[in-house]
Amino acid sequence: MKVGGYMPMDIQTGDVLELKKTHPCGSKEWKVLRVGMDFKLKCIGCGHEVMTPRSKAEKAIKKVWREGEAP
Repeated sequence: MKVGGYMPMDIQTGDVLELKKTHPCGSKEWKVLRVGMDFKLKCIGCGHEVMTPRSKAEKAIKKVWREGEAP
């Protein structure tokens, strides 16, 4: 389903995302805690949680692992 002229990525709660930039702790992996217009992400390295707009998060994603797959 197109929203606002673009097709949103299929990101689900529990997925692990590899982002382009590293977090200050050195990790690039984030676990998805909430999905909607904003994503709530938890850093795998240090446990820091952030809320970020969906559009900004989708641009930063390099790779997606589904829950149960090894990152």
